Amino acid sequence: MINYKYNAMKRRVIFYSLLLMICSLQVAAQNPNRERLNSYKIAFFTKRLNLTPQEAERFWPVYNEYQDEKSKIQFQRAELNRNFNQNELNMSDKEMSEAGDLLVSLEVKESELSVVFHKKIKTILSPVKVLRLYQAENQYRLLLLNELRDRNQLRNNRELPQPQE
Repeated sequence: MINYKYNAMKRRVIFYSLLLMICSLQVAAQNPNRERLNSYKIAFFTKRLNLTPQEAERFWPVYNEYQDEKSKIQFQRAELNRNFNQNELNMSDKEMSEAGDLLVSLEVKESELSVVFHKKIKTILSPVKVLRLYQAENQYRLLLLNELRDRNQLRNNRELPQPQE
């Protein structure tokens, strides 16, 4: 009986993961690399958090909404930094001060978003899974950075002239 429940739960997790991947494929079909990364992230987090089907069903919409809002804030911050880098010599002190104030307000907004997300996620996941989520985010980020670094090293090694024999 217990084995049957475990297998049924496993099938549900797989079903919901696949459903989420298919839905996200339709949304992000314009950017296949982004979709591939998103699918990989879903699998990575699902494995690390060991989500039940009920948890996965409630977790992913909240997490995706949080990530979307966080991405918007980060995009605004990147645009602000890019604008400063391009126009620094032409900006007045007042414009620079306003840009600095806006940068700090975006940092505050992102922090407030994290607090709201933490409160929501605590109602969905157990405390240990909440902490695993934060660890998984850091592990995932490091994994991507390491992969990017390794790819760049491979690319740079191919560009170096090979010794003649």
